Amino acid sequence: MREIGIGLIGTGFMGKTHAIGYSAAAAIFPGCPRAVLRVVSDINQPAAQAMARQFGFQSWNTDWRSLLADPSIEVVSITTPNVMHHEMALAAIAAGKHVHCEKPLAPNAAQAREMMEAAERAGCVTQVGFNYIKNPLLKLAREMIAAGELGEITNFRGIHAEDYMADPQTPYSWRLDPAGGGGAVADLGSHIIGMARFLLGPLSAVNAELETVIKTRPEAPGANARRDVLVDDIARLGLRFAAGFGGSIEANWMASGRKMQLGFEVSGSKGSLVFTQERLNELLHYRAGAAGFVRIESGPAHPPYGLFCVAPGHQLGFNDLKTIEMAEFLMAIDGGPRQGPDFREAWEIQKIIDTAIASSREKRWMEID
Repeated sequence: MREIGIGLIGTGFMGKTHAIGYSAAAAIFPGCPRAVLRVVSDINQPAAQAMARQFGFQSWNTDWRSLLADPSIEVVSITTPNVMHHEMALAAIAAGKHVHCEKPLAPNAAQAREMMEAAERAGCVTQVGFNYIKNPLLKLAREMIAAGELGEITNFRGIHAEDYMADPQTPYSWRLDPAGGGGAVADLGSHIIGMARFLLGPLSAVNAELETVIKTRPEAPGANARRDVLVDDIARLGLRFAAGFGGSIEANWMASGRKMQLGFEVSGSKGSLVFTQERLNELLHYRAGAAGFVRIESGPAHPPYGLFCVAPGHQLGFNDLKTIEMAEFLMAIDGGPRQGPDFREAWEIQKIIDTAIASSREKRWMEID
């Protein structure tokens, strides 16, 4: 079995999901190269040490640049705050590495394009962490739409709502720094925008309203001094798709009580599909004239579910979706099909985010460039 050396930058939530996904991929997917966890890097030395010990990395360090000179590392996985992605990815590409980068790819479309063009010139395989679309039921939904089971599509409604920023005392952090891009429209909006494109193809125009609800945040945990917030808490987008129909998206990190309301409703002349990540193993399908929705439950009939469990109804979870993502990435590096989303797709998503921000500022519909 071929081995692919992994260098991981960042030890937070996403760093851990990458380590889990890489570790599990070859055990679950026949023919997948085995990921070897070579080095983990983090500026926080105790965190890097703990991560190496927990997941079995061969070594750790506090300087990500040292990964690039290591010939045993083929893949650099970037799980740092958004503002760091550009520099790290370009350096990794220049060093001849394949690159996985978490979303959003960059603070703006100009930087995302530079990263994409550098990767394509170098011929390296890229992946961006939109793992929710790796759900077998999302792939089924796209197939049903493409096969015409919903008829002519008339509308898309999408939402990604959570509540991790709902408390006014939640302190200022990198998520609120405008140098890293937009707020909720980028952090959450990128997922539902990417999902809309995955299901229905390109968007052609957007009309957005971005709102900052909490105008200031504590500078640090427990601090009395507060800092101005210059990014959005809630984004409301009107959409036009290139195929001719319309829709809407909400991105909201202040939706009290919501932990993962990432979902959509696609309506058509013959029926509709409804999905929410809160029940990620179910897809609801309505056929025109029927008494109501039929629940499609995830199971071995929906690949690659059967590689995880032979029994329907036993359910996949978040880290399973990440494992699917990492397995597809590793197999692409080994010469298999490139399933993405890659840097080019992430650039397309970032263009929509940039256009939404400009649309809100100018208070008008704007075409996606």
